[in-house]
Amino acid sequence: MSVDTPRRIVLLRHAKADWPQVSDHERPLAERGRHDAPVAGRRLAETGIDFDLAICSTATRTRETWKLAVHELPRRPKTVYEERVYEASPGELIAVLNEVQDDFSDILLIGHNPGVQGLADVLAGSSEGDALARMSRRGFSTAAMATLSYTGSWKGLEPGTATLLDYWTPHE
Repeated sequence: MSVDTPRRIVLLRHAKADWPQVSDHERPLAERGRHDAPVAGRRLAETGIDFDLAICSTATRTRETWKLAVHELPRRPKTVYEERVYEASPGELIAVLNEVQDDFSDILLIGHNPGVQGLADVLAGSSEGDALARMSRRGFSTAAMATLSYTGSWKGLEPGTATLLDYWTPHE
């Protein structure tokens, strides 16, 4: 694959989590989250993006979100559970994406706020339609996703180099 080929990055925030007496990392999905995760998976399938790679936080709520969403996709992408995604800043998430091999063109990252929204904000040098305005106005709710386009090597991904193509939330 050429580095001149447009790549897509979909950023998915985990679905709604519960608050039982466990560590933050071990928090499971709430009932609403178990409902919204497959809805997000159907939305991922509707994009028509054939993901090569999914990078998922190791937290329970992100793994559960991915487990429920992936069943809605026509094909399961290679999945990597990455502990650095948990509580990551936008810069730390960019560092994770910079390590992706250029053989992968379309990536799904399942993570947490404020890192996921911050990453969408910092990567988007431009936006199509009202996607950026809607994302800014609504915030990055649970199970929301942002789709960005980027051309170049993953090593060259940096702030302002992507275009925000779409923003979606299950309760729009």
